[in-house]
Amino acid sequence: MLEFKIGISACLAGEKVRFDSGHKKSNFCMDELAKHVDYKRFCPEVAVGLPIPRPTIRQVKVGDTIKVCRPDGTGDVGPKLTEYGKKIATEQTRELSGFVFCAKSPSCGMERIKIYNEAGTGNTSEGVGFFAEQIMAHNPLLPCEENGRLNDMHLRENFVMRVFAYKHWQDLILEPLTVHRLTQFHARYKYLLMAHNYQAYRKLGNLLGTYESDDITSLADEYISGLMSALKKPASRKNHSNTLMHLQGYFKKDLSKVEKQELRDAIDEYREGLLPLYVPLTLLKHHLKVHPNEYLAKQVYFDPYPNELKLRYGI
Repeated sequence: MLEFKIGISACLAGEKVRFDSGHKKSNFCMDELAKHVDYKRFCPEVAVGLPIPRPTIRQVKVGDTIKVCRPDGTGDVGPKLTEYGKKIATEQTRELSGFVFCAKSPSCGMERIKIYNEAGTGNTSEGVGFFAEQIMAHNPLLPCEENGRLNDMHLRENFVMRVFAYKHWQDLILEPLTVHRLTQFHARYKYLLMAHNYQAYRKLGNLLGTYESDDITSLADEYISGLMSALKKPASRKNHSNTLMHLQGYFKKDLSKVEKQELRDAIDEYREGLLPLYVPLTLLKHHLKVHPNEYLAKQVYFDPYPNELKLRYGI
């Protein structure tokens, strides 16, 4: 099993660091995902010197400036949060393969943070947590998600898939890169890419196939940027179904008429929303065991993360 770390807001890990001395433990992160990853915990508000318990803080727009302060406008810690975020982003995130932030937090929220006017009589939901903003800005490839969005099974599956894909990449670049190693990596991700973005799959394949320069670093940077961008949007049932049909084609000479129909029916019922993804996938994996295919056996699409997480039971 891969051993790696992801970052997490400390309150989501169950630490009592919130303004009211409480926490917001994420059961999925700490009871399920924690069996497969280690966490590096961060509470930026405590890190910049705020006590536990403490008065609530919010984002407040004063002129053209946004402060992170108490509702009465005092105690602005915005600059400190930004400085701390930059420090962590540049010094400690290289070892991370993902990050889970606390939603709605003026320091850790990824998006839609309330920004109040100076009088406190109105707000807009267009802010970004000051700490989270720095982590994401300095690490644009790092898979990031909020705890609330992880309650959505499609977003949860997508986040975990991206975390494991990014870890695979981090392991790949531990050794000197070559076009051959990049091409092998891409070959393993062929059907996962196809399920998420067929155009990106073709574009990245063409990128590797037509490469003529000696600048392998630029090639690698362009490739991983394209890969992570393509994987960010959850795959649709239509795209998954088309990918499953492609995989079915590898067994057209091996399966009986009844087995072919059984697999075709499972794919069609998945496409129609009557079955979860794991049903046709389980059939394909069974046929792969009976009729081994070295190329297919290496496809990340079949097992992009530990099966114990049961993420494909709900999509």
